[in-house]
Amino acid sequence: MMRILIVVAVLSLAACSANSQYSEPWTVKAVGKTYEARDACLQREAAPYATDTGDASSIGRTVSANCQAETNALNASSNPHNDPVVTAAIRQDSDFRATGFVLKARGQHGNQARTAE
Repeated sequence: MMRILIVVAVLSLAACSANSQYSEPWTVKAVGKTYEARDACLQREAAPYATDTGDASSIGRTVSANCQAETNALNASSNPHNDPVVTAAIRQDSDFRATGFVLKARGQHGNQARTAE
């Protein structure tokens, strides 16, 4: 019985330390704030393209590039170990959401626009 308790205690401690990010609520809050700041920038930068008839994906990449500082802040807060896969995913998400904000600014209601809301 004592061995079982020791194993359970060790596994519990290992699980708590496996992802310390979630044991620190301020970190989760910081990620949320940087995510909101990035999205606010994307939405603000997409607004001038409301009447542009160019390719929404291309414009979305431009909008995303204009918000690089906010995307970098999001990456820094949510990817403390600089995992290149996470960095690429955040950049891809920024391009995707920027395209959605462009479509929304144009009044187009495709799946892309709804996802970015």
